[in-house]
Amino acid sequence: MERTAVNPWPWSVELGYHQGEVVSGHTRTLYCSGQAAMGGDGTPRHAGDVAAQLALSLDNLEAVLDGAGMALANLVRLTVYTTDVDGLFEHYGVLAARLGAAGVAPTTTMLGVARLAVPGLVVELEGTAVA
Repeated sequence: MERTAVNPWPWSVELGYHQGEVVSGHTRTLYCSGQAAMGGDGTPRHAGDVAAQLALSLDNLEAVLDGAGMALANLVRLTVYTTDVDGLFEHYGVLAARLGAAGVAPTTTMLGVARLAVPGLVVELEGTAVA
């Protein structure tokens, strides 16, 4: 797989994401459902703790990627849904550090929403990966 970043402006790279990515030569694409701070038993975790919810959401996204034989490095698209944009920005380093460690800066959109499917959850991550 070959990835070519498309960044007409440099500011997005400084924030840890690309404006676009051309992906060629891939053979498999994984579309991940939104992953939130849910435990293995299907119950929500870390009520009121944005950083912990973000970390567990990312752990859950990595578990789905791993189940497909992929990793964060394969992520080409990430959509972040949150009920608390300001709170998420305070803890965005949790996400940026993990993506940076994986050497990836997927195209990203963050959306502020009124609520998520499960009450008490404040963040949900939806991704697309290619290998």
